[in-house]
Amino acid sequence: MRPHAALVLCLALLAPTARAHAAGATYRFDPVHSQITFFVDHDGYSDASGRLHIVRGWFRFDPADWSTAKVVADVDLGGVDMGDTSWNRVVAGSDFLDAKAHPCAHFVSGEVEKTGTDTGILFGQLTLRGHTVGIAFPFRFNRRAFTIYGLHTVAGFTGLATLDRKDFGMTAYTGVIGVKVKVLLEIEGIEDSGAEQAYVRQVARETTHADQE
Repeated sequence: MRPHAALVLCLALLAPTARAHAAGATYRFDPVHSQITFFVDHDGYSDASGRLHIVRGWFRFDPADWSTAKVVADVDLGGVDMGDTSWNRVVAGSDFLDAKAHPCAHFVSGEVEKTGTDTGILFGQLTLRGHTVGIAFPFRFNRRAFTIYGLHTVAGFTGLATLDRKDFGMTAYTGVIGVKVKVLLEIEGIEDSGAEQAYVRQVARETTHADQE
């Protein structure tokens, strides 16, 4: 068993205890309404944009106590969409996202700092291309409500941050492609008490399958 799988299984055993001490509902990411859009300078002409999708993950959020918030998310790198097939291959390739060697980026949150009535900063660790870097995402809590479309409770957020691609080993073409990457997150989660456990099981299954290949 890989170390990552062992860690995930340990977290699964500890999860009921953790939930007993932490308030707030748990959500699974809505893949249709959760989008990650990034922007990077193209030789001064414009900011080229691309899209990425969260392939699995969960978060916990209590509007009354932001300190209990938690986010775990894996982002599909091979599915990057630049609006052009050729550029998709370039950006997913070894010079940039290196999706063949590292299919997913992994984010785990730490603390949340509340900065206003509906704004805050989410701190955490982003692992991309084998590099783990501490990052901060300023965000806005948009709304939490029950919707008749699907008959479930939804929580929505908007976040915006700037990353330095060199921190993650992406040093190619710095003369014509910017190193500062703006990242816009539009996130919706569907309340689901089993979201955390479902994530743990999915990662364990996929890790076991990879070990058997």
